Amino acid sequence: MMMKEKRKHYRFLASCMTFLIMIYVGVSAGGSTAAASESPSNHKRLAIIIDDVGNDMKGTAEILAMPVKLTVAVMPFLPTTKKDAIAAHEKGMDVIVHMPMEPKKGRPEWLGPGAITSNLTDEEVRERVEKAIDDVPHAIGMNNHMGSKITSDKRIMSIVLDVCKERGLFFVDSRTNFRSVVGELAISKNMPPVGNDVFLDDQNSKQHIRKQMDLAVQRAIDKNICVVIGHVGQTGLNTSAVVRDSVSRLQGQVEFVGIGDLVREVWNWHAAPTLPTGNK
Repeated sequence: MMMKEKRKHYRFLASCMTFLIMIYVGVSAGGSTAAASESPSNHKRLAIIIDDVGNDMKGTAEILAMPVKLTVAVMPFLPTTKKDAIAAHEKGMDVIVHMPMEPKKGRPEWLGPGAITSNLTDEEVRERVEKAIDDVPHAIGMNNHMGSKITSDKRIMSIVLDVCKERGLFFVDSRTNFRSVVGELAISKNMPPVGNDVFLDDQNSKQHIRKQMDLAVQRAIDKNICVVIGHVGQTGLNTSAVVRDSVSRLQGQVEFVGIGDLVREVWNWHAAPTLPTGNK
């Protein structure tokens, strides 16, 4: 009787061991597959937006020659607006409208043509946003050039976002004013509340820009995403040099993506931009 009981006991243990081994093998295989395929939510994504493109500014050619995907924010109605937007698109970069908006302080001549100012009527705001979108080929979104005064104005920003949404564009808050209403308005309109996290070149030195880039990468690692803004022009050569140096140094830590990739993956934004026939 004891021998029979022992045999049953051994058979039971053997079955348990087989079952556990099968579970272990299955989990291990599943884990390997998951690690290899990497779901988008596990990516550490860095979206670099380069502002002030469209006027043949210093650093433009260097930015357009980058070996990773960037986003160029192109100002409308300038001498190289169309050329730069088309070149960026052909290189696989994202293009957005860099919409001139009135600041609280700053030189009026820095604004550029077709700017949104606080004295405009609702109809005039709408008309200027429509024309700016029409002027920038391949635009999928918009951000503000300057605009510390306008981005805190609910009346005007509501119209700007309405036009963007109607045309299938998202809006990136450059966050030139900590009192900006753009994020809350975007949420209320079921648009991505995407905004800038780090300015790369608020000081024009490679050392500072490199420090800001490292800060952005760390934020991407901690938060999974980070949006940063740099510029062509006065800081353009330093900014482009640091970005290029950072690509090989940081590619193992973060994925460089366009801002369009980010809004699709994070906020599930899949609107198709409505642009003039010649600008698609």
